[in-house]
Amino acid sequence: MKYVFGPVPSRRLGQSLGIDPVPLKTCNWNCVYCQLGRSRPVTNERKDYFPPGEIITQLRNALVAHKPGDIDWVTFVGSGETSLHASLGLMIRQVKEITQLPVAVITNGSLLYLPTLRQELGLADAVLPTLDAGNAQLYKKINRPHPDITFERVIDGLTAFRKEYQGKLWVEVMLIRGLNDTEPALREIAKLLSAILPDEIHILQPTRPPVETWVRPPDNEGLLRARAILGDMARVVDPAEGTFDLRGADNLMEAIIGIITRHPMKESELVESLNRWSSADVIETLKELRKNGKAQIVKRYGVRFWSASESYYPEEE
Repeated sequence: MKYVFGPVPSRRLGQSLGIDPVPLKTCNWNCVYCQLGRSRPVTNERKDYFPPGEIITQLRNALVAHKPGDIDWVTFVGSGETSLHASLGLMIRQVKEITQLPVAVITNGSLLYLPTLRQELGLADAVLPTLDAGNAQLYKKINRPHPDITFERVIDGLTAFRKEYQGKLWVEVMLIRGLNDTEPALREIAKLLSAILPDEIHILQPTRPPVETWVRPPDNEGLLRARAILGDMARVVDPAEGTFDLRGADNLMEAIIGIITRHPMKESELVESLNRWSSADVIETLKELRKNGKAQIVKRYGVRFWSASESYYPEEE
């Protein structure tokens, strides 16, 4: 399916059926750690990038194809910034009308300063925005935002949303070694979060291929420091283990492209996830995808990851 994928395993959301409402890579940030490559160009236009009706039709079909218990959450998570789709609120309402499954929205939170978006997200059961920096300078260095998305707007939006929102607010902090895992940087983030009062703080690490070659995950000391400074609400979220549900894919090539467009993966992970097919068939199809320009290999941390050809990464290590 073009817009709906999974369910995929998630540490926080169990088996999550994903809805991807924006094209790769439509984003108003250009984060140094992004696994989907650089945003070229950075965009901040809200519009219907895909027809909402087609997205919801695909969701209905996916729900019918799965038996009760297969899916734990329906999650809006874009190949870029989810909230740039102008009909996000409409689609959340429609999802709530056709299923009793809880709905999550993964977003960078950059547009929460807009009252209309805060209202749209009000129906979601969980919203997962991002806060990677405690000051404007570090925010620009890590998230590299569109000029309209100032640090002040991000903080104002998160603060206003918390006051209005009745669901679960889980704030994500992506830790990068030497940037925001230091004691001063973490204390600045903690100060802001103590005012915002999220229900949980999720500490993430760039384990998939970051767009910039110099990005490194924190060491154990950095993780322990983050846990200590960010407080009792903070927990480290490790990458989920498990296989992707690919029953919606018509063929092996479609299945591989569907995965690596949203989740660049090591070859061994792809072979495991694509267990409907033989490992030899998977490897041969990967070679064919690279040959015809539909997939690429990105090397980070000395590891080869398969990613969509449309994703742009600078030169390998």
